[in-house]
Amino acid sequence: MTQTIDIEGFRAELSGTVLTRGDNGYDEARSAWNAEIDRYPVVIVRCADATDVVAAIEFALQRGLEISVRGGFHHFAGMAVCDGGLMIDLSPLREVSVDPVTRRARVGGGATLHDLDAATQAHGLAVPLGLVSHTGVGGIALGGGLGWLTPQHGLTADNLISAQVVTADGRQLRAATDENPDLFWALRGGGGNFGVVTEFEFQLHPIGPIVHFGLFFYGLEQGTEALGLGRDVIATLPADATVMIGGLSAPPAPFVPENFHFTPGYALLVVGFGTEDQHARIVAQIRESLPPLFDFVTPTPYAQLQQMFDETYRWGLHAYDKGLYLEGLSDEAVAVITEHQPCKSSPLSALMIYSLTGAYGEPSEEETAFGGSRAARFGAFLVAIADNPESLSVDRGWVRSFWDALLPYAMGSGSYVNSIAEDDEDRVRASYGPAKYERLARIKAKYDPANVFHHNANIKPALQPI
Repeated sequence: MTQTIDIEGFRAELSGTVLTRGDNGYDEARSAWNAEIDRYPVVIVRCADATDVVAAIEFALQRGLEISVRGGFHHFAGMAVCDGGLMIDLSPLREVSVDPVTRRARVGGGATLHDLDAATQAHGLAVPLGLVSHTGVGGIALGGGLGWLTPQHGLTADNLISAQVVTADGRQLRAATDENPDLFWALRGGGGNFGVVTEFEFQLHPIGPIVHFGLFFYGLEQGTEALGLGRDVIATLPADATVMIGGLSAPPAPFVPENFHFTPGYALLVVGFGTEDQHARIVAQIRESLPPLFDFVTPTPYAQLQQMFDETYRWGLHAYDKGLYLEGLSDEAVAVITEHQPCKSSPLSALMIYSLTGAYGEPSEEETAFGGSRAARFGAFLVAIADNPESLSVDRGWVRSFWDALLPYAMGSGSYVNSIAEDDEDRVRASYGPAKYERLARIKAKYDPANVFHHNANIKPALQPI
């Protein structure tokens, strides 16, 4: 009875909604993108504004409840959902406002990539984001943010101008280069360790609305040649083109010949942000160097490009991932890839290789808290996805053995922190490196000394703040 009265009093204080087990909407609100996640918060607070976030934090701390924070709910480890604690749900905060003159956007902490792209593309503008449109902007931005535009305009975090943050002690702070600069530095790569971001401000860039896309698909037996070709094409790309390499199964899409549906193999994914002629030269180079089993070349709206993987990564699937950085696609690394890629079981499981060059390397190593060197490299992501737990179990083993085999050719055991799907303090430390981790830990001690925000790639507070 006390708990019920307490909750009802709390409900009356808020502009948003408070959900507890048994309430309409509770199960939907606790459900994560990854169906492997099945946790039950005691309280879910769907915050209508920053004041609700302050009240939620205070309510949780007074009652000794753990706190988790939901932005887009898309993390493989489901860190947004806590068992037996209080979940701050930012999904009502999805408003995006765009100033096309200054090329800036203000974005609510619960907005998705789709929300942001829809608003910015109305003005022919974009901010670098990830590849799946139902991902949350918050998680992408705070962890770094890799995608099609990384070589041209850097990480999502590199384009962050300011953030409105609610800290563990209930303060509402603005973080920018001219205000709380230590917090601003930490937010650009340090994840959700330092507070709840209720609004982001981003710099925008002229993109689209039409870009040029090409997909070139090769069978497993062509793996060595296809990966070598991808390596060679990436090395000679113009600045306004991006190539990703995929180890995947051909989708049952209209542009794929029916006899190749679900065929495992390799794909070169090419996006041109320049002229049609420039894209045509890249296409001709690929076709002449190694004729694919099939290809698909077309102009496409940038917003549609951003939704290309939405169905593959649809809600309700079972998922697990693990990533690492490769200095290059050496012959030895290629041999590991071609040995392990055929062993995946689910047609949805994949290897994705990002080329991290160009604008990715423009900031200095210490300019942001991003957990990875700015030296040119490849980001390799091993993703197990299945429609049932049994199939995922098989491909989880595939990911782990594949990762172990690639590790000798990696740049250490660290990785992009948004792809750390397990509670692994050693990998978090390795991802940032000793100096950057120590700096983050001191800032953590200043803004969250009790480690209230620990449902993330957690950085433990230092004994002494910065």
